[in-house]
Amino acid sequence: MPMDNPLLTLDGPTALPAWDRIRPEHVKPAVDELLAQANAALEKAVGAEVPVDYDALSAVLDTATERLSRSWGAVRHLNAVMDTPELRAAYTENLPRITEFHTRLGADERLFAKYKAVLASPQAASLSPARRKALSNAVRDFVLSGAELQGEAKVRFAQIQERRAELSRCFSEHVLDATDGFAHYASEAELDGVPDDVIQAARAAAQAEGLEGCKLTLHFPSYFPVMQYARNRALREKLYTAYVTRASELGPAELDNGPLMRELLALRQEEARLLGKGSFAEVSLVAKMAESPQQVIGFLRDRHHGPGRALSAISPNCAPSPATSSASRTCRPGTFPSRASA
Repeated sequence: MPMDNPLLTLDGPTALPAWDRIRPEHVKPAVDELLAQANAALEKAVGAEVPVDYDALSAVLDTATERLSRSWGAVRHLNAVMDTPELRAAYTENLPRITEFHTRLGADERLFAKYKAVLASPQAASLSPARRKALSNAVRDFVLSGAELQGEAKVRFAQIQERRAELSRCFSEHVLDATDGFAHYASEAELDGVPDDVIQAARAAAQAEGLEGCKLTLHFPSYFPVMQYARNRALREKLYTAYVTRASELGPAELDNGPLMRELLALRQEEARLLGKGSFAEVSLVAKMAESPQQVIGFLRDRHHGPGRALSAISPNCAPSPATSSASRTCRPGTFPSRASA
């Protein structure tokens, strides 16, 4: 293993990426190595060598897949925050390989059967609550990953995952390119109220291009201080309009995300149908606290009535407390939801 590759040294939960050392040329060798390890771990996990045991499965498979996820997560983050043509090319080249592996892993019938066997075994009852929950979630996620599909449905499900990953990548690149493509060269008079350090940075950015004025962009260190402090309403409107219409039909046609969003929505709906759900919202809520899309909509509509009523939309066991305002709620012990993601 080439130990000089910083993407191959992210072992252990406390290991942090060496951001300053990661280069585009590190991506493919790291993905080659880590995918080989993950595929080997998958074949070992489904074989007779690994017993139907939670810890044994986890030791073999989770270690390899976690290394892959941590390294690819670093690549994905860098691609989002410091995009370069070389890094984008490396990311684009390897994304289909990562997508294919995780799609295949989640739909592997052999592995699914082994996890179900663990869940049905006497050992499951002796696991700690946290491990039982993790095991139950793993079985649930297999179902959501198409492990129960057969034949053409299974093939189509995999195709959808690959296409969705490609569309999501294009969507992000369009937003980033649209963000990079905007610049407004403001006079210092227009920047009344904006902190001096922001003005200095904007002036230096313009000077670096041999231009007059102060260069404002849609990148947050430039955009946000202007929106927060600038007294010039027309300037704020100009930047806000540019920000919220990035990668839309109001900009360059090649960056318009409208067609991508329509295809993504269609693919999500098709995926939901394959999984026996009425909509992708139902698929999304399987792993969340809310029980139905209608409950989420009710929660959102009730927010303006106060936090108490909104909480009741999710947890009916939350009742008004007579000692406080009607917006305050007291939940009986053991009934308050463990997390509030809808």
